[in-house]
Amino acid sequence: MPDRLPVLVVGAGPVGLVVAAALLRHGVPVTVLEVGEAFSNETRASTFHAPTLDLLDELGVAEPLIFQGLIAPRLQYRSRTGGIIAEFDFGLLADVTRHPYRLQCEQWRLTRILHELLRDRPGFLLHFGAAVTACIDHGAYAEVVLEGGKRIRGAYVVGADGAHSVVRQVAGIGFEGFTWPERFLVLSTPFDFTGLIPGLAPVSYFADPKEWFFLLRIPGLWRAMFPVPAEVPDQATVTDTYACDRLGRIVPGPGNYPVHHRTLYRVHQRVAETFRRGRVLLAGDAAHINNPLGGMGLNGGVHDACNLAPKLAAVWHGEAPDGLLDRYDRQRRGVTVEHVQRQTIANKQGLEARDPEAQRAFQTRLAEAASDPVRAHTWLLGASMINSLRQAEEIH
Repeated sequence: MPDRLPVLVVGAGPVGLVVAAALLRHGVPVTVLEVGEAFSNETRASTFHAPTLDLLDELGVAEPLIFQGLIAPRLQYRSRTGGIIAEFDFGLLADVTRHPYRLQCEQWRLTRILHELLRDRPGFLLHFGAAVTACIDHGAYAEVVLEGGKRIRGAYVVGADGAHSVVRQVAGIGFEGFTWPERFLVLSTPFDFTGLIPGLAPVSYFADPKEWFFLLRIPGLWRAMFPVPAEVPDQATVTDTYACDRLGRIVPGPGNYPVHHRTLYRVHQRVAETFRRGRVLLAGDAAHINNPLGGMGLNGGVHDACNLAPKLAAVWHGEAPDGLLDRYDRQRRGVTVEHVQRQTIANKQGLEARDPEAQRAFQTRLAEAASDPVRAHTWLLGASMINSLRQAEEIH
C-alpha cells in the first residue's frame, strides 16, 4: 500500500535528522537521502535556545548535546565605546523552560548525536551520496529521482536540504525575500577576550554605526562576526591581515590573533511561498533563511521539524486527514514571517543604526527591558523563541 511507504527526508543535517528522529518516535519509517559522502563538519549555527533544548530533550538528545556544549547563562548588548547597554539573565525563564539558558555548541555535534541515536533503529535508513534531481507527487505517493536515474518511492518527501534546496526548486516553490548588500565574516579564535573585556558575557552583541559585531563563546573558541562592505573583494577577507585587523579593533590585544576557522557568506532574508505542496514539505533552511543575529535560523528549523513530525505521523497512520499538513504550513510559515524574519531584521537594524536618535531609541528600549525583571522576562520570551512557539500553536 502506498500509504505504508516510508517518509523520504532529503538532507542529513540537524533539521533533517530531527525530522527523522521525531517520525520514528511516532512509529513512521524514514529514509534519509544526503547528497554528501559524509556528515558536514561545518560549524555554521552554534546557538540552541531554551525551548529548542526542551524539544530535543523529548527526543533524548539534549543531555549529550549539553555535555558537549557551553552553557551561556546571560546575554549582553554593548556599545563599542560606551560599555554595557543591557544584560539579560536567562535564569528568569526558569518558570517556563527546563533549560533556562542558551547552549553554545556547533550544529555538527547535534547531527552526530542524532545519528548515534537513530543508526540501529528499525525503520531508519540513511544513504550518503544520494543527489536528488527530481521530486514527483503522484497523488497517492511521492517519488524522488537520484542522479544516475534511481527512483525511490515514499509516502511524503520532506525537503530539509538547505537554502539551495533542490526539493524546493523542483517542486516549483518560490523563495521570496531579499539579500543584504554586505557579507558576513565569521572568525573563530582561541584568544580569550574575557581578559581584556571585564564582565564579558558568553553571548555579546556590540552596537556601532561603523562596524557592529558580536562575540559568541563555544567550547574552546570565541566566534566573532563582522559585516563586510560590498566593495571589499572576497579574496581580501580571507587573509590573516584582514582577520587580525577586524579582531584587533574589538579591543587592543596581542596583534596576532590565531584564527582556526573563517567563513564568509552572503546573508538573506527569505521565506518559501508555502511550506507544503501536496506530498512535498519543507523545513529548516529549505523553507526559510535569515540573518544570524539572535540565533533563530537553526532553532526555527528544529521547531519546524518538531511541529511537522506529529502531524505527518498522524496522517501516515490514518489517524488524521491529509489537510492537517496545511496547518503545519500556516503555523510555521506564519510565525517565520511575523516573528523570526521581523525580529532578526530589527536586531540588525538596531546594532548598525547610524542616526543618533535611532541609536538612543534602540539602547533605551534594551536598557529599560533589562532594568526590570518583569520586562526582562517578557523580552526573553521573544528572544528565546518561546513566544513564537506559543503563537504557532494558536494558529488553526
